[in-house]
Amino acid sequence: MIQRTAEVVSPKHPDKLCDIISDAILDLFLENDPYVRCAVETCGGHGKLFITGEVTYYGNTITNGEIQQVASKISGIPADQITIHIVEQSPEIKKGVDTGGAGDQGIMIGYACNENEEKVPQEYYLARKLNKYIYKEFPYDGKTQVTVTGKKVRVVASFQNAPTSYLENLCKNFFKDEKYVIEELHCNPAGDWAQGGFDADAGVTGRKLTVDNYGPRVPIGGGAFSGKDATKVDRSAAYMARFIAVDLLEKTEKAKEVFVQLSYAIGHNEPIQATATIDGKNIELSGKGYALQPQQIIKFLDLNKPGFASTATWGHMGRNFNWK
Repeated sequence: MIQRTAEVVSPKHPDKLCDIISDAILDLFLENDPYVRCAVETCGGHGKLFITGEVTYYGNTITNGEIQQVASKISGIPADQITIHIVEQSPEIKKGVDTGGAGDQGIMIGYACNENEEKVPQEYYLARKLNKYIYKEFPYDGKTQVTVTGKKVRVVASFQNAPTSYLENLCKNFFKDEKYVIEELHCNPAGDWAQGGFDADAGVTGRKLTVDNYGPRVPIGGGAFSGKDATKVDRSAAYMARFIAVDLLEKTEKAKEVFVQLSYAIGHNEPIQATATIDGKNIELSGKGYALQPQQIIKFLDLNKPGFASTATWGHMGRNFNWK
């Protein structure tokens, strides 16, 4: 019987904090300019943050102090310990995007399956649901990892400030409700821990790509999401690929699994590849009525407005966003 494993990290994990900060900064710019070009990266830990990237923006002036306040509120790091170094987007990249082309080359994967109501791989679904379940009681740094074999699971859960015995009971109760049998359970396997988040580790934007997508069962193109406006197809086209995958799963009788692959060249508005695989059968997506050009995708999914910070926790797919 096939074994499959996925992990999910909590919103207080250092890498996730960096993702949230980058997307909150994107939201700050989008509140004043729906057409901002933004690619912002955050790196930090141990009492300091460094925020860098490229922004071309025509709204009301946003100062470094305002950006520092946004990052400080999320991270808990004092504003005077946050360094900002943001410049304008390269004019050569801008030229290609101004004509409606993709803001970068890249490969984007969309996926949907019939294993649960979120239409994501079951191992990922359980790891995410368990993480949320524990986080309600312990809203700190933490990870969950679930290996699924039929109706049996092997579970690893590590959460800051969560006593091991209490964490074990939470996991047992969760999987009892989910009607799975626990074969192995490892809670705080290195012992109880109180130092977490930025106090224990550094974080970087875009370092949890597998968690952001569907877990390791599904390939990823390699492009991160957070901090990027929707002209960057590594974000917007990944969302559109998910929309198409869900749509095809729902419209195709008895379909179990759909993979969608889109790829683009920087400055070009038509995809280089637009295909789907439905239970092993390949189809071309061109001419099927889907929005595939970057500006079409932005309009169809309504991606020119703030709200991206909420995507940076618990993964970007299967959470009832416009891309489903």
